[in-house]
Amino acid sequence: MELKGKRIALLVDNLYQELEVWYPLLRFVEAGAEVVTVGADAGQTYTSKLGYPVKADKSYDTVSANDFDGVIIPGGYAPDHIRRHPKAIQFVRALDADGKLVAAICHGPWVLCSTGTLPGRRATSFFAIKDDLSNAGAVWEDAEVVVDTNLVTSRKPEDLPAFCRAAIQVLREASVAVSS
Repeated sequence: MELKGKRIALLVDNLYQELEVWYPLLRFVEAGAEVVTVGADAGQTYTSKLGYPVKADKSYDTVSANDFDGVIIPGGYAPDHIRRHPKAIQFVRALDADGKLVAAICHGPWVLCSTGTLPGRRATSFFAIKDDLSNAGAVWEDAEVVVDTNLVTSRKPEDLPAFCRAAIQVLREASVAVSS
């Protein structure tokens, strides 16, 4: 249970990419973390691109970066909906400012473009939003996973194993730093 005691927010909205929500959710639970789904409205069911449901445990209005060790931002078209909520942007920005895990895959880095936290940082994404990341100041790389301190990014569902391994490693290193 390498993540026992860790609490992770998983942002959800309509048109999410199925694997990019469910694979990390199950992988982090398997590792012992508590995963809390967070959306615009607590209790609302959001559907994936193929109609698969996920229910938001909490809303952006009720979460605080102080209560979490990190955030996962899945892809699909959900990030375009997520970044329209100022409280979602504030939440991700606060986690990043605290040096906590910020992990985004595929189109998930669209949210990061809106946080203002990318200038000078290395990141990757689905190739179609490369220009968005570059225009937001990121140094874009074409790699299955890019880790820049607490920021973990990946390109597509096929990168999920590397993405989750890297995110778990960042969380483990954070716990070592905290306990020393």
